[in-house]
Amino acid sequence: MIGSTAAKPHSSAPWLAELCVSRAAFTLIFTAYSAAIPLLQRDWSMSAAQAGLVQSAWHFGYLISLFGVGFLADRFGAKRVFVASGIAASASALLFAFFADGFVSGLLLYGLTALMSGGSYTPGLTLIAEGYPPQRRGRAMGYYLAASSLGYAVSLILSGLITPHAGWRGAFVATACGPLAGTLIAAYALRATPNVVHPRPQEHGSVHSLRQVLRNKPAMLLIWAYTFHSWELLGMWAWMPSFLAAASVSGASIGERAAALGAMLTALTYITSMAGSIFGGSLSDRLGRCYVILILSCASLACSFAFGWMIGLPLWLLVGVAAAYNVTAIGDSSIYSTAVTELVPAQYLGAAFSIRSVLGFGAGVISPWVFGLVLDAVHAGAPQAQSQALAWGLAWSSLGLGAVLGPLMTLKLRAAPEARNMAGGRR
Repeated sequence: MIGSTAAKPHSSAPWLAELCVSRAAFTLIFTAYSAAIPLLQRDWSMSAAQAGLVQSAWHFGYLISLFGVGFLADRFGAKRVFVASGIAASASALLFAFFADGFVSGLLLYGLTALMSGGSYTPGLTLIAEGYPPQRRGRAMGYYLAASSLGYAVSLILSGLITPHAGWRGAFVATACGPLAGTLIAAYALRATPNVVHPRPQEHGSVHSLRQVLRNKPAMLLIWAYTFHSWELLGMWAWMPSFLAAASVSGASIGERAAALGAMLTALTYITSMAGSIFGGSLSDRLGRCYVILILSCASLACSFAFGWMIGLPLWLLVGVAAAYNVTAIGDSSIYSTAVTELVPAQYLGAAFSIRSVLGFGAGVISPWVFGLVLDAVHAGAPQAQSQALAWGLAWSSLGLGAVLGPLMTLKLRAAPEARNMAGGRR
């Protein structure tokens, strides 16, 4: 069904809850690999740089996916793309779980899984934008982003419980069932939701849409701020389980139990980050998008530059800092998504999400790999026991260095007159 611009999906609380549960199920596969990195480095004979490169393959596939589904959603409607892509995500996740058995196959199959997985993200944001007015949109998108964090946490908990008994392969299979469940839930949640295709002049194709967004200076400032934010956030997600696992064994080799503990502790930080997504989106509705982004991005930068040097702290204290880090790093994600819908006309929203995805997840392709390169370089130059704090300290600081321009882009956006289009005039 093709709707008009006046058509609205059912935007009740149950509808949003069902959509959020669907998103959480889709994201079970997103952190399955990061939970197993210490074990896969051993079993697949990978360096830290190679391990980071497999995670980068995920982000590369995901950015291509998000770029494509943005245009598909503009042309065919967000609902149709959301459901159709879920079928592809289910198949590819199961392929990765059963057949990845080394660096090359892991690189290719995890990248393929990501390539099929973008349909549950930006089309979902578009569905929410179509159904909620600006004064309620930040909170709604905050819940949707919080559902992603819940999925990451559940994935890590499952990995922590299953890995000591069935190994990393068993954990991969269990988490790969998530996209299948997400597809079924999405089909149910959207059964009465109209498929809205926003009309535009026939001669205005994808190239025209891209140009319109690229010429929109306020929107591009926001997208660049999101890009630097993604460097930090996606690098953090890739390496947090390994870092906490390493901190739990004090320089000894990391086995199944230590890897499981690192995954479980990281899951706790993802659960707390759910509050950050909801709180950040809600607070931006009241105080302004740019203002809250600035507060949270500066706080997460402080964590990036300090976190790795804390590896010698008691584990309980390190987990507490990790939770605060996660809250501040994810807290502004929903705000970026909400602000895009307020700075870009509806008929170009898919193109805007596509550009944002290429730049943001492009940064996420590089940052986990750079993190691993730093670890390898420091460990190669000094004994493991002596280089532990230095290696992790510099690796985490590389995330801060890549994100430092984000607040500057946000300040420029806040000074632009178009910033008044956000949150009912609140910058």
